[in-house]
Amino acid sequence: MKILVVGGGGREHAIIWKLLQNKNITDIHCAPGNGGINDVAKCVDIKATDIDGILQYAKKEKFDLVIVAPDDPLYMGMVDRLQSEGIRAFGPTASAAEIEGSKVYAKRLMKKYDIPTADYEVFADYNKAVLYVETCKLPTVVKADGLALGKGVIICETGEEALAALNDIMVKKVFGDAGNSVIIEEFIEGPEVSILSFCDGKTILPMESAQDHKRIFDGDKGPNTGGMGTFCPSPKYTGDVKAEVEETIIKRTLHALNSEGRPFRGIIFFGIMLTKDGPKLLEYNARFGDPEAQVVLPRLKNDLLSVIDAVIAGRLCDIELEWDDKSAVCIVMASGGYPGKYNKGIVINGLDSVKEAIVFHAGTAAKDGKYVTNGGRVLGISALGADMAEARKKAYAEAALISFEGAQYRKDIGIK
Repeated sequence: MKILVVGGGGREHAIIWKLLQNKNITDIHCAPGNGGINDVAKCVDIKATDIDGILQYAKKEKFDLVIVAPDDPLYMGMVDRLQSEGIRAFGPTASAAEIEGSKVYAKRLMKKYDIPTADYEVFADYNKAVLYVETCKLPTVVKADGLALGKGVIICETGEEALAALNDIMVKKVFGDAGNSVIIEEFIEGPEVSILSFCDGKTILPMESAQDHKRIFDGDKGPNTGGMGTFCPSPKYTGDVKAEVEETIIKRTLHALNSEGRPFRGIIFFGIMLTKDGPKLLEYNARFGDPEAQVVLPRLKNDLLSVIDAVIAGRLCDIELEWDDKSAVCIVMASGGYPGKYNKGIVINGLDSVKEAIVFHAGTAAKDGKYVTNGGRVLGISALGADMAEARKKAYAEAALISFEGAQYRKDIGIK
């Protein structure tokens, strides 16, 4: 079987790593891929957002399946386009992917279908937003409406910070058109949990729980990132909590999307906060989380291709997910300066020394027989252990073997 995976980060490396456990898959290509993916798949220099380029390449190579992994091409309608040309593709249509592509749409959907979430107001007018934050309760959360590489959510402790966030998003346009509208949201507290779920439009199968760490520094300090590490499963996601989440959030979302005429086929990510008033939905993603995929997929016992086939065929009800009993921890190694400006092309050392973890490449490239940095988040070091403590110990021990100038990573993943 011949497969094309669209994307080039740690999530895509994890997907390909998992797919290759199926011996019937003889040929995997990745567009654009990265230095590590290039070792296990054929990388082709086509941007993940180049719908025409991906379409022409898929026609030329006659793939049996195209997996569209990142958010941007999904929201842009890549799956719609591929399917309209008779190409078998995995991922939601553009209309279904709007649950991630527009936070305003997602929040309105939650409100309409009584899905518990934080209170909020929407503003397309900068001056009106300014007037609101001058009187709203603090701390507050300012969110860019559109896609912003996981960085468009700013927690503001003071009015000055909220005004600065509005200026960055709506005036300076640091996230481009994603900041044409903003959500100013009630600040809620509690442990966060990520629930990735397979969905075929009729059935949702939640995967094991995970917890991401968005802030760049230990103790959840500093600006948001795309994710600095994660662990699986979350000890806070008890049986009772799971039952409540599935009833009040997951099932209601399936009903909501079908009622809106937007059946979802692919991966729905539920970002949930476990507040003192019960679980509340923070956000949706319309694809595998990154770095959540790097801890969830290593624990999945099922053949990933078989589950994907069931989603596409609308027979997910025939699948029962099975999980390794071990815990998993992923440490993200990032470039110095990330999530701000950072240098590329820095040689990465020590990768050959890693034996007790899986190294998923994210922002890397291959150059002159070596791996070099090529992005903000560079590597994800994922380890399995009998419990969280063992997984954490392994992941950090292996991360310590890897070095590149300016490398930074959090030291507290898996503690809280």
